[in-house]
Amino acid sequence: MAEYQNVNVTGSSSSALETNKVLRSTYALLAMTLVFSAVTASVSMMVGLPQGASMIMMFGAIGIMWFVLPRSINSGMGIVWTFALTGLLGASLGPILSAYVAAGMGDLIFQALAGTGFIFLALSGYALVSKKDFSFLGGMLFVGLLLVLVAILANIFLQIPAMSMMISAVVILIMSGLILFDTSRIIHGGETNYVRATVSLYMNLFNIFVHLLSLLGLMKDE
Repeated sequence: MAEYQNVNVTGSSSSALETNKVLRSTYALLAMTLVFSAVTASVSMMVGLPQGASMIMMFGAIGIMWFVLPRSINSGMGIVWTFALTGLLGASLGPILSAYVAAGMGDLIFQALAGTGFIFLALSGYALVSKKDFSFLGGMLFVGLLLVLVAILANIFLQIPAMSMMISAVVILIMSGLILFDTSRIIHGGETNYVRATVSLYMNLFNIFVHLLSLLGLMKDE
């Protein structure tokens, strides 16, 4: 009986150590990719990247995320492709950020950055401290993403400002839920690959920032 208990304690300790390792590696890589994205976004603004090139970079990043990363996620190349993905996404923001600066709304960029940072720290901190299992959110968040995608496609043709504001607000809520979901998966051992975990959290933050910036811009226009 004592031997059985020792095995359980050893197994639990090993599992906790592995989870902490994944968590530390995820946050370290996430921090580096965010800094790299900020650098590529700044360079994109300085060189005056055109909108067409921005779209190409965006599609290139999507291609890496869907078709390249899944094949290299368990190798060292996964980290290389993660930086390629986040670098392209950061650079693709150049024209948008430049437009805000040109319109005299550069302060909104810093507000969106601060808001995104606050949301991430608050939600990640809550998930880490409470250690609650948020896996039950998965289905609802997936359905929400599908509905938002339909709304975005519809608003491409409708061009309704109020609908744009609603879409941005809903996307921020969904991505906030995904931060809880993804962090919870790491804590409870549902995600053991820190590269994949980093990409998931990065995409959550990227979308929160973009839509929070859009929401702030629309509110200022109003």
